[in-house]
Amino acid sequence: MRVALVHDWLTGMRGGEKVLEVLCEIFPRADIFTLLHVPGSVSPTIESHSIRTSALQRFPHVERRYRYYLPLMPWAIARFDFSGYNFLISSSHCVAKAARPQEGALHICYCLTPMRYIWDQYDSYFSRERARWPVRVAMGLLRRRLQRWDAGTSHRVHIFTAISGNVAERIRRYYGRDVSAVIYPPVDVDRFEVGRGAGGYYLVVSALAPYKRIDLAVAACSRLGRKLKIVGTGPEERRLREIAGTNVEFLGWRTDDEVAQVYRDAEALLFPGEEDFGIVPLEAQASGRPVIAFGSGGIRETVIPFTESHGASASARKGAGAGPTGVFFQEQNTSAVAEAILTYERHRAAFDPLALRQHAARFDRSTCKARLAEFFRETCGMGGEVS
Repeated sequence: MRVALVHDWLTGMRGGEKVLEVLCEIFPRADIFTLLHVPGSVSPTIESHSIRTSALQRFPHVERRYRYYLPLMPWAIARFDFSGYNFLISSSHCVAKAARPQEGALHICYCLTPMRYIWDQYDSYFSRERARWPVRVAMGLLRRRLQRWDAGTSHRVHIFTAISGNVAERIRRYYGRDVSAVIYPPVDVDRFEVGRGAGGYYLVVSALAPYKRIDLAVAACSRLGRKLKIVGTGPEERRLREIAGTNVEFLGWRTDDEVAQVYRDAEALLFPGEEDFGIVPLEAQASGRPVIAFGSGGIRETVIPFTESHGASASARKGAGAGPTGVFFQEQNTSAVAEAILTYERHRAAFDPLALRQHAARFDRSTCKARLAEFFRETCGMGGEVS
């Protein structure tokens, strides 16, 4: 019995690749199919598998500009031949879920999100402020076609599972499909140590993509005169540097150990985008640091928001493991982010670093791996293939 793992692209170790890494551990002999692979960009666990790429791998400048090839991705995923594979497991946020299994094979999709570029996050990518007019015109013409393709190919999946209840609801909305299970993605809690915010700065850890709304964090910290450090790279970096003041420091890509250090020393994590789940906020909480976030999407499943009652009983709650782990704001604008920062600063005593760590431990990597392995054995009948 042969297993194929299907992933959109391999260009760095972000949240989706951490999911794939766990799947590689559960299925150590599986082959990986992906549109694009930048060698050395993902973990040794993933790199140790046989990795097969699509025709896009040979296109010009694809390693840096693969997003521009979005209209060709449905064509590329359709060209994969899965003959001889009894099981397809796709970890999908773009087109991987459209992989077509051979007759009689089972396709299970661990859905990271329906394709956000063409559904609910379309304006974040292709508004007048975010994209040049040729791109806006092209996507305006292609959006409906891509939506029909995305919904239409959902029947190639026999069993859907999702990374959050938020994603499960969107699968029902866009694909008309029910989800067999919600299994939260892996957070490597043991990689982080509890810190006390000794650095005195606010922190962003993120791919610098439009829908992440890092511009709101930059603007709010500039308005309040607060130090901000940004870890990550991406297409928004040039624009963010243009609007940033001297209080903002761009750290670029950092090693795992370096990221763990900046978490420990941060005052709090700023998370102004709407996410499908959000591993980064849990990494911050594993480091004992609170999260200041837009209170929509998957964040509502991973952060306990501060209320005035928390502030009133902070001293009694210390060490009890039941306090708040973050502050929510309800509108995506600079004023809302700035006010949330001030709310946090007025009520620092309500946030117990050890309680934050305890909360994050519920989402530990070992829990995700055990739940996925059980799901594949019990629901999908893959007992002999699961390691």
